[in-house]
Order: sequence, then structure tokens, then C-alpha cells
Amino acid sequence: MTGSAIGLTMGVVMMGMLALRVQIGIAMFITGAAGYVWVSGMDPLLAYLKNAPYGRFSLYDLSVVPLFLLMGQFATHGGLSRALFKAGNAFIGHWRGGMAMAGVASCAGFGAICGSSLATAATMSHVVLPELKRHQYKPSLAAGSLAAGGTLGILIPPSVPLVIYAILAEQNIAKLFLAAFVPGILAALGYMLVIAVVTRVDPASGGPGSPKHSWGERLQTVIDTWPVLLIFTVVIGGIYGGLFTPTEAASIGALATGVAAWRSGGLKGEGLRQCLYGTATGTGMMFLILLGADMLNSFMALSQLPAEAAAWVQEMGFGPFTVLLAIIVIYMLLGCVMDSLSMILLTVPIFLPIVLGMEYWGLGLEEKAIWFGMVALVVMEIGLITPPVGMNVYIINGVAKDIPMATIFRGVLPFLASDIVRIVLLVVFPSISLVALRVFG
Repeated sequence: MTGSAIGLTMGVVMMGMLALRVQIGIAMFITGAAGYVWVSGMDPLLAYLKNAPYGRFSLYDLSVVPLFLLMGQFATHGGLSRALFKAGNAFIGHWRGGMAMAGVASCAGFGAICGSSLATAATMSHVVLPELKRHQYKPSLAAGSLAAGGTLGILIPPSVPLVIYAILAEQNIAKLFLAAFVPGILAALGYMLVIAVVTRVDPASGGPGSPKHSWGERLQTVIDTWPVLLIFTVVIGGIYGGLFTPTEAASIGALATGVAAWRSGGLKGEGLRQCLYGTATGTGMMFLILLGADMLNSFMALSQLPAEAAAWVQEMGFGPFTVLLAIIVIYMLLGCVMDSLSMILLTVPIFLPIVLGMEYWGLGLEEKAIWFGMVALVVMEIGLITPPVGMNVYIINGVAKDIPMATIFRGVLPFLASDIVRIVLLVVFPSISLVALRVFG
């Protein structure tokens, strides 16, 4: 049996293990190890395991992961979300559907200091959902807008999935963060536009707006968000001002967020223990998946499957749009049963060589890698709000147990339309994700 045939066989075996609900990191590791032995034997596998895991986990860039996770834990327990929502509501809450729009805007702001979609959805739903219910928003719009808004946590920098993609694709983390700004802003504006359309088609879905605030009140709400503004400015401004590296920025951001959480009382009692425990479990989960992905990817490289797949695509003469459409469809299908981090680790080593081998709008290798990262991340956002997994939907349902899952999934449908339009724009106009990089990079 050829190496590529073995690679395909073990790929099917891994999918079977996932169907049996084996944890993704363990499934990838077992599949990769068994395939490695099949292709090369036991001794080469033991030699690989002797050095490769240490080489991966001693990588300096990986230290940014627990730091950004700790930063997100501090932000979640620090009460910073309420100030963000009050500021957004003060400016646009009196519009038709304005309070839901303010919820989306506050999700974007919270994502800028959190980096996790699940944490963003969970935190903001506790703050915003009661207000939307009190103002008589339909449950489908209230829950759907927050489920969609929560996805901004992995797109608005800093983003943990972007860090992992940068490491896998061997790209600069700071450049990927910079490239994510415009797609992130477009996502937030797109969701707000969806709310505007829905509340005009069905005025009863939006409920009455909140009272219009004076400019003095608006200014005060902005001042109240100073910890968020300061943390974001220090972290992102410090990276692009050349003051420190992304890892140093993450450590400073975690410290600043911790101080803000301590001042607000969020670290009293069990708060600090929960933050540290959440960071430890999240880091352990990510590193286990990363170890499994490394094992699987080493086997796949040994089997020559990714290289042969890329060569086959070139020989068949498929146009770039056809290839991208196939990749996007695969991502959407995987997103129904898999989380974004697992998709990145599983697919990037296979899909990225194919994309880099295409001629696409005159983009260089680095630009194609960064642009593909943006496209992949946007598609992965969809997986967070689509059945049967839809992790953000489950998060919202856990907070609002009186809103049925079917109602929440129905509420996210208009937002999925916005995501599809954004994907089309990113594919047809790759400069959208590269404009900030070209101007400021």
C-alpha cells in the first residue's frame, strides 16, 4: 500500500474515533502514531517521540497561549463587560434594535481583551440578555444576536486561534493580528446591519428603545470603560509600536487585566482560584490537541498525502475559486461537529500547501498564508453557531434556559447570511484582509 493510501486509511480511522466521541487530541495522537509505525516502524516513532514533543512545547511563542487565556479569565471575572455594554447602549440604545446592536458592539470590545468566543458569549449573555428581555426583545433575536456576537472573540485581536494558526503556518503573530482588524470590524458592522434589517422587517422583534442619553452621560460611560481601553491600547499599541513582542504584550495584558479585575472585586474569594484553574485546564486541553496534531501531521507528511493532494489539485487544473469553494464547504461541514482549534490543527497542514501552490490575485506566499488564515477563521466562526454542535448556542442556552435551542438556532440564521456575504467578500477581494497589513505592516 502506498503512503498516501495509508494516510487516507488512517484519516478514515480517525473520523471513526471522533464519531465514537474519542477526544480530538487523543484521536489524532493514536491515529498519527499508528500510521507512523505502519509507514516507518516502531523505532523511528520512538526516536520522533524522544525529541519532537519537547521541541514543540519548548517553543517560546507558545507561552503566549496561557497568558492570553489568563487575560481572558481575568476579564471574564473582572466585571469589565457591564461597562462596555453601558457605553454601547448610551450611544445607540435608542435606535430601533439599538440595544441588541450595543450587545454586539460590547462583544467586539470584550473580545479585544479576551480572545475566546465561548468566554465572550458566556460573559456578555449574563449582562445583555436580562436587559434585552426587560425591553421586550423577541427571544430569537436576543439570543441569536449574542450567539453571533460571541464569535467575534476569536477574530478581534488578540485571538488564541490566530496564535495557533501563526505557529502552524510559520507566520508572524503580530501581522496576523493586524490583518484581522478589518474583517473583525466588518463582522461587527455586518451583525449590526442584520439587527437593523430584522427589526425593520419585524418591528415587534426589537422592543422599545432605551431613553436617549445626553453627550455628558455618553462621555461618562466611555470614561468608565477606561480599563478596557487602556489594556487594549497597551497590548496592541505596544506590539505595533515595537515596545515588546506579542508574548511580552500578553504578559503585560494579563497583569493589567488582573489588576482591573482585582479593583472591581472579581478576584476575591473563589475568583482567583477559578481564573487560575480555568487557565490551567484550557492550556492543558490546547496543548494535548497540539501534541496530537503534531503526531498526526508528522505521519501525514511522512505519507506524502498533503504534497500529493496539492500536486493533484494543480494537475487537475482546478481554478482557485473551485479549490477555495471546496475548502470552505469542508470547513463548514467540520464546523458542525468540531471546535475551531481542532479544525485549525487538523486541516491547516493539509489545506495551506494547496492554497500556497495556487496563483491567486498576484499574492505572495506570506500574503496568501495570512489571507487564508482570515478566510479559515471566518468560516470557523460559522461552526460556533451551526447545529448540531454550535458551542455558542449551547452557551447562550445554558444562561437562558427558558429559550429553546430551536429558537436560538432560528435566531442566528440571519447572522449566518451576513457571515456568508463576508466570506464571499474576503475570497473575491483578498485585499480586505491585507489592507491594514499593507498600510501599517
